[in-house]
Amino acid sequence: MQAEVLRIIEGGLTGDKTKVLNYARTLADNLEQSGDVRFAKRIRTTLAGKRFNIATLDGLSSKPVDQESRMEIVDVELVLPEDVDLIFSDFLRAEIDGVVTMRDKRDVLARHGMDAQNYLLLYGPPGCGKTSIARYIAAQTGLPLVTARLDSLVSSLLGSTAKNIRKVFDYAAQQECVLFLDEFDVVAKRRDDENELGELKRVVNSLLQNIDSFGEGSILIAATNHQDLLDPAVWRRFNKVIEVPMPTNGELVAYAQRFIQPYMAVRIKPRLYAALEGLSFSDLNTATKNAFYNATLEGSEDGFSVYHLARETYVLKHHSLDDQDEFIRYLIDAGCTLREINEKSGISMRRIQAVSRSVREEV
Repeated sequence: MQAEVLRIIEGGLTGDKTKVLNYARTLADNLEQSGDVRFAKRIRTTLAGKRFNIATLDGLSSKPVDQESRMEIVDVELVLPEDVDLIFSDFLRAEIDGVVTMRDKRDVLARHGMDAQNYLLLYGPPGCGKTSIARYIAAQTGLPLVTARLDSLVSSLLGSTAKNIRKVFDYAAQQECVLFLDEFDVVAKRRDDENELGELKRVVNSLLQNIDSFGEGSILIAATNHQDLLDPAVWRRFNKVIEVPMPTNGELVAYAQRFIQPYMAVRIKPRLYAALEGLSFSDLNTATKNAFYNATLEGSEDGFSVYHLARETYVLKHHSLDDQDEFIRYLIDAGCTLREINEKSGISMRRIQAVSRSVREEV
């Protein structure tokens, strides 16, 4: 099977699609014969579906660059369905799946004289899944995900930002895709802002013109954490506007059970779920990684404990451990034992017991 992998790499480097396809099929056959049926099926699914064939990105070569910095102003990615697993509320799932279905039904809409416009504006606090939703939609439709890079899109040269916006839309028009404009407020800011120069009006005007002429076969997704900054005219360009709020405690519990439990050395205690309240999905993901890192540094090979995760979620919420009593209280509420707190934190048992007594008295 190593030979097949090497031939696939050679084909990819030389642009020989036939070699890639033939040796990928051979690799799938060999994997199936050796007992790895699941991976073999994944390879065949990737090859068989016209959505995920290796020619998908051919129309998106030669990425546009900023004239001043010469940096590429877009990233391009082909997202597979198995690479995106999200926790949605029922409402959010229905709305997002509706965006996917609308593209599949565009011929039906056209027969009834309706435009199959598929423009989605997502807004809400950071870390709650807006970027992940764009990836999910790209995966479900099989379209390449083209993400505008705001760090290189916004140029210091007068007039270049508007030109870069045009470059992004022209590039996305080469092939049907999901065009994702993150941090949308940077280029879609209100034109009546007294602190902005005339350049802002040119940027927003260029943006509106390009949105209006964007191809029907593609999907446009914009995301912002600062919806109040958006120009009023921008809102009218999107046929679907969805708030992506902070996750509910039930969603955090579902996230923890699906994505965190596999990394823990013990079962998650119900009391820990309450301690997660107020975190975003991104916060919880960060806390999980930090908990795993700390447990590994301590020599654990089985995963992290309730203490590790509770400590990291506390730090994310408070950004310090200065209030020791409050920290101990949080750990106790999360289900940590007094001995565990003492051994892991180094805080004296006398102080931990004092805080524990005060917690019991309050109850």
